[in-house]
Amino acid sequence: MFVFMVLIIATLVFRGLGVLGVPLFQTWHGASLWALAVMLLLTASAHFTTRKEDLIKMVPRQILYPRQIVLVTGILEILGAIGLLIPFTRTAAGICLAILFVAVLPANINAALNAISLSGQPVMPLWLRVPMQVLFIALALWAALI
Repeated sequence: MFVFMVLIIATLVFRGLGVLGVPLFQTWHGASLWALAVMLLLTASAHFTTRKEDLIKMVPRQILYPRQIVLVTGILEILGAIGLLIPFTRTAAGICLAILFVAVLPANINAALNAISLSGQPVMPLWLRVPMQVLFIALALWAALI
C-alpha cells in the first residue's frame, strides 16, 4: 500500500506544482509520468538493500535464479523510470514497463498465497494487489501511448 500511496501523493504534488506554473507538470499526464518514475525508483531501491532477501522469497520456486531475477528487475525498474522521463524513449519505456509489471505479477501472487512477508509485514492481499498491478500497467501504457 505504501508504494501506491507514494504514487498518488507524488502525482498530486507534481500536479500541484503544475497548477503553480511549473510547465512540466501542467497536465495530469506529465505529473503522472514523473510520479510513476518516483514510484519505480522507490521500488527499485528495495532490490539493492536488505529487503532484496524478501523479494527473492516472493519469486515462485518454479522460476530459476530468483536472486538474479530480483537484481535484473531492479535494474529494469530504474531504466524504465529514466526512460519514462525522456520523450524519445518514453514509448518504449512505457511498453517495457507494462510487460515488466505483468512479468512480476506471479511473484506478487505467490507472496500473497504463501503469506510471505516484506520487512516482517504481511504482503498486500491478492484482492488489492492485482487491481493495483492493473493500474500500474495502465499507467505505463498511458505514458507510452501519449
